[in-house]
Amino acid sequence: MASRPPNLIQAPARSRRRFVQGLVAGGVVAALPGMARADSAARGATRTGSAPELTGTEFHLEIGETLVNFTGAPRMATTVNGAIPAPTLRLREGDEVTIHVTNRLRETSSIHWHGIILPYQMDGVPGISYPGIAPGETFTYRFTVRQSGTYWYHSHSGMQELTGLYGALIVEPRGGERIRVDRDHVVQLSDWTDENPMRVFAKLKAQSDYYNYHQPTAMDFFRDAAHDGVGAALTRRRMWNSMRMSPTDLADLSGATLTYLMNGTTPSGNWTAPFRPGERVRLRFINGAGNSFFDVRIPGVKMTVVQSDGVDVEPVTVDEFRFGPGETYDVIVQPQDDACTIFAQSMDRSGFARGTLAVRAGLEAPVPALDKVQWLTMGDMMGAMGAGGAMAGMPGMAGDAMPGMNHGMDHGAHGMAAAAQAPATPAARHARTEYGASTDMRVDTPRTNLDDPGVGLRNNGRRVLTLADLSTLGGALDPREPGREIELHLTGNMERYTWSFDGVEFGQSTPVHFHHGERLRVTLHNDTMMTHPMHMHGMWSELESPQGGFQVRRHTIPVQPAQRISFLVNADAPGRWAWHCHLMFHMEAGMFREVLVA
Repeated sequence: MASRPPNLIQAPARSRRRFVQGLVAGGVVAALPGMARADSAARGATRTGSAPELTGTEFHLEIGETLVNFTGAPRMATTVNGAIPAPTLRLREGDEVTIHVTNRLRETSSIHWHGIILPYQMDGVPGISYPGIAPGETFTYRFTVRQSGTYWYHSHSGMQELTGLYGALIVEPRGGERIRVDRDHVVQLSDWTDENPMRVFAKLKAQSDYYNYHQPTAMDFFRDAAHDGVGAALTRRRMWNSMRMSPTDLADLSGATLTYLMNGTTPSGNWTAPFRPGERVRLRFINGAGNSFFDVRIPGVKMTVVQSDGVDVEPVTVDEFRFGPGETYDVIVQPQDDACTIFAQSMDRSGFARGTLAVRAGLEAPVPALDKVQWLTMGDMMGAMGAGGAMAGMPGMAGDAMPGMNHGMDHGAHGMAAAAQAPATPAARHARTEYGASTDMRVDTPRTNLDDPGVGLRNNGRRVLTLADLSTLGGALDPREPGREIELHLTGNMERYTWSFDGVEFGQSTPVHFHHGERLRVTLHNDTMMTHPMHMHGMWSELESPQGGFQVRRHTIPVQPAQRISFLVNADAPGRWAWHCHLMFHMEAGMFREVLVA
């Protein structure tokens, strides 16, 4: 988890619009000032837009630094074979693949194969599965591909993912594609900052809402007073102030520093995918962002979700879906117009990525306005008590009077006795380690509502995908009941910008032990106000419904604020594995654990 700042060149003053929407052509050398242009000529400029594709069983990848210009300010990016995104690797299920990765950086680097089931020594996490790839050295990954679907790869070293080191990985089923389409496009979303990512991190440590431009204002108060009455508006403000929290704490980073990209292309650049009218088009959405959730829709076009995290699901047709860093969704669309906008707005509504499905190059369709920001609710603060309990509908209350929430909040694996059923409304149990400086909130009445699309998507008039809509074809991997249960709480302190499991940051934690061969239930209980995309390496996570039935198989599961979810794991992969929030700064700040299977 060591990190390093990329090389920076002084940026000229730029407008916010330029920053959020970027340049028409991000990697064009002609856009660079003279000094940068000369340097770029020596080093080579970054190729952006649709990634080059590599196929076969043996690959050569070279990690390096090349110039890129997304906003008018040239910056040095971390790239693979000089491209953002990195080359798309197309593999075939059942093949043994050999991937030679050479590090040309001046620091250690790595590549992790996200969602791929493989021996832990090949997983690519420095300090867990190997030391990393030293400058000038080549590491050879070799493993048999045991699955098919849409996956991706990225650096697991410092902030290299945020500075460009990510790419798609597509595995063709051994027996050929079950899903028949006429076109197949990868749509990889990401976020980019011109700032040194470690400087961004330092700002968050000093002031966690530094990039939140949606703080409640005086005008918001007058609007609420006119709508709800002065007393209710005052009570609402007093409640949030007493908790020292903001109802707009939706994302740590925003368009104030981020430019959102689609296949390495800015919104102004308008990445375009061709199709012909009447064709069935498969779009493989990958969230490769360092720190951004996206809400994706194609106005006027229904999307039929057929895969999540690379695994086939019962088809479900929706207007919109949300996904966080690490997640993937494959959808089928049949656009009828000559041009349709692929619109992906950030969860905090501070910007968007966009592209176009078009029958010919140069066409554009209207780009929707960003949705209005929705405030977090009592349900997001208190779980079941706030969402539907005795306090539902109350305009506000004093923080000390909230029985459902406990301020000041490891179950380092509350190693609990075997449990045969997943309780729908469990009593919260907080570990002693949650009562410390690293935790400022505890939720006593969590919710288990997988049918909630999340703040910003509720009651928006569109059919929005939820976890409850997903059902893996073929059911669970193993019919056995769990023999053991582990519970962990997702914790943090917003004032200190610390993130942890059970109030314990990674540096102070011990590994979570899985017994090789066992089937166990893992429960995650979110005691924070933010959604965390939790990624367990090396093994599948089989999400359960609130009633304890099998729901869907995932490698990355988003856990909403004040939510409690459970999933089953077959501990069939001996070795050392990483388990962490895929929001890069949360991981860097401590929401990371090692899982030891032995």
